[in-house]
Amino acid sequence: MTRTEVATGTPGRATTSSRRGGVPGVVVAAAVAIGLVFLALPIATLVGRAVLGGSIESAVTAPVLQALTLSLATTTVSLVLTLVFGLPLAWLLARRTFRGASVIEALVDLPIVLPPSVAGLALLLAFGREGVLGRPLADAGIALPFTTAAVVLAQAFVAAPFFVRSARTGFAGVDRSVEDAARVDGASEIGVVRHVTLALARPALAAGLVMSWARSLGEFGATIMFAGNIGGRTQTLPLLVYAQFEGGALDQSIAAAAILALAAFGVLVAVRVLRWGWVIDARVAP
Repeated sequence: MTRTEVATGTPGRATTSSRRGGVPGVVVAAAVAIGLVFLALPIATLVGRAVLGGSIESAVTAPVLQALTLSLATTTVSLVLTLVFGLPLAWLLARRTFRGASVIEALVDLPIVLPPSVAGLALLLAFGREGVLGRPLADAGIALPFTTAAVVLAQAFVAAPFFVRSARTGFAGVDRSVEDAARVDGASEIGVVRHVTLALARPALAAGLVMSWARSLGEFGATIMFAGNIGGRTQTLPLLVYAQFEGGALDQSIAAAAILALAAFGVLVAVRVLRWGWVIDARVAP
């Protein structure tokens, strides 16, 4: 800045850039508005059509209630399986450094980016009648494809990574010195894990479970490939939406889809209201 600019208070180039800064601001605001409308309009139209058009009231039928009940039951079981097997895996990835950890992390994250239909085909090739484990299971009298158990496995396969990632972040964020202080005070290892580690990682664990449940509830591709679309046995709510749309029952399809959309939106809002959102996508460097 020259002496003349200092004496007169003339901002010089700063004035030019500040004036130009308004143009990018308008462009950004317009892009944000268009993006929000693009994301919100389809869902708002769907829910509005279901509520204002009376589809919700007409959708309270036996097939919808049956599919909803099956969805709630199978997602509950898949969530238990995710918790039982995902918790130790998240602990291992968060607390241990070992060769091949990056490969395991890639395997955990793979179902997130894998097309659901590919996931369903992979499950069928692994657990189908002619699959790698299909024949041993058949010899033991266990048939998985096109059963309710196949629905649970498909849901757990695509949804477990959300819990493992979140739980890993929570465990990695626990201060080791707090655990050491508990041990010094005489706490057992089980007590440290229960009252210190799990307690401090609770928000991340809860957020992971909620997101995993929401993903299970909306699962479609892997389920229809591995479990089929059999009413009362494997037809969950997303599959019912597809079946009714294909059958020409548009109002029932819209109502069932609106129920799913509202459930997913409610889960996401709850996660953020409870301040769990920071752990959903967080990644901790190894």
